[in-house]
Amino acid sequence: MVSYPLRGLTLLAILCHLSVADTDAAQRPNVLFIAIDDLNDWEGCMGGHPAAKTPYLDALAARGTLFTNAHCQAPLCNPSRTSLMTGLRPSTTGIYALQPWFRTVDKFKDHVTLPQHFKKHGYHTYTTGKIYHGGYPPGKEAKQAEFDVWGPAAGVGARPEQKLVTTPQGNHPLVDWGTFPHKDEEKGDWRVASWAVDRLNEKPQEPFFLSVGFFLPHVPCYATQKWFDMYPEDNALLPTVPADDRNDIPDFSWYLYWKLPEVRLSWLKEQDQWLPLVRAYLACVSFVDSQVGRVLTALEENGLAEDTIVVLWSDHGWHLGEKAISGKNTLWHESTRVPLIFAGPGVTAGARCNQPAELLDIFPTLIDLCDLEKRDDLDGHSLLPQLKDATAERKWPAMTTHNPGNHSVVTTKWRYIHYADGSEELYDIDADPSEWTNVVDVPANSSVLKDLRTWYPRNDAEPAPGSMSRLLIQKDGQWYWEGEPIDPVEKVE
Repeated sequence: MVSYPLRGLTLLAILCHLSVADTDAAQRPNVLFIAIDDLNDWEGCMGGHPAAKTPYLDALAARGTLFTNAHCQAPLCNPSRTSLMTGLRPSTTGIYALQPWFRTVDKFKDHVTLPQHFKKHGYHTYTTGKIYHGGYPPGKEAKQAEFDVWGPAAGVGARPEQKLVTTPQGNHPLVDWGTFPHKDEEKGDWRVASWAVDRLNEKPQEPFFLSVGFFLPHVPCYATQKWFDMYPEDNALLPTVPADDRNDIPDFSWYLYWKLPEVRLSWLKEQDQWLPLVRAYLACVSFVDSQVGRVLTALEENGLAEDTIVVLWSDHGWHLGEKAISGKNTLWHESTRVPLIFAGPGVTAGARCNQPAELLDIFPTLIDLCDLEKRDDLDGHSLLPQLKDATAERKWPAMTTHNPGNHSVVTTKWRYIHYADGSEELYDIDADPSEWTNVVDVPANSSVLKDLRTWYPRNDAEPAPGSMSRLLIQKDGQWYWEGEPIDPVEKVE
């Protein structure tokens, strides 16, 4: 009977295939995937603040490639993280607000995310802290579908008995900053780092994808006194903010962050809280740098560094008075520009790349670095050419979206902003890196504008059902912020 030999041959083929697959997986590099919430360019290696002290981030950049012109796809947690993890733009998914979980959208309920793609190729996936937006994925079953092993969630950790600063717009419990008696070991980010260190100390044998998400410097910006002591109470720490910086900016720009618990610069000045907030932010940046250092040290001490690709990123930036606000939710560089570092096998050491890069490029880049199956359903583009040669040119700009119709387009020289009402901004970031002078009306820039206008999305997806927080939409000629009609007279400056 010939059926039995055929069955045996089929089984042998399957076993051989699995053996090859297992061998391929075993030879692939590990991935250490580090996220930092609300981290702008205030690091030593990025040069965003001259006083910033971030020795571990700087050392990581020195042993890898730093993208100095990298930008998030949304200046808000949920849409930014959804974009990175799915490899899709907010204008593709319709995830613009702090809600919903993207898998509630029928079109993307089965979309294979970054960790799922790695799991499919033999990786054991771990996560701790904030990788997706807080509270997502919802429920145990949804969590297990995304990662194999879950560690401690993100959190503030130790908190004072009462808020240290009473703030307007509802005195939100998260909008606070300062120091109070507590220990570093009591902080949520310490617990996250400790769990990651414990996993590395176990010296996992199979290739791993370990994602570690730090909460700080997200508000509340609490740090212990030693981190504040690194930044003396000196007005020289304050960013330079011209008094007339908003004079040449469309009024519609206010609509993108209409009424928020994050405070305006005018209030910070009135309450003598501008310098305390800046110090607290810098202190938190240095603290979280130290926690990144603990994880990277464990990677090195366990002999895993040479076989592990490290990618470090932030979901978006943060204003500290620039453009008269604090917080994010804008299309200027304080909100969009983020640190992006790759290090490890296949990455050039000591390189700095000024080509425009996007966070959603991380997904296809890791596919290339780890030699996984290619994807044709991603919006990003691999950064592998730049990881080999930092001067290699990219033909794509970096684009950020904040609610339908509002986009920024960034090249090596220009930042162009298009608002949903048709108003525009243009900055020559070579001549004006702080983006203080809007040159959109300069006739000599007409050809530049024509080119930049071709890039931003024209058919933005409708907001996903359930969208609300930080959502700006138009209905019947009226603009709505979080479901409430906008009255321009009520503008809070």
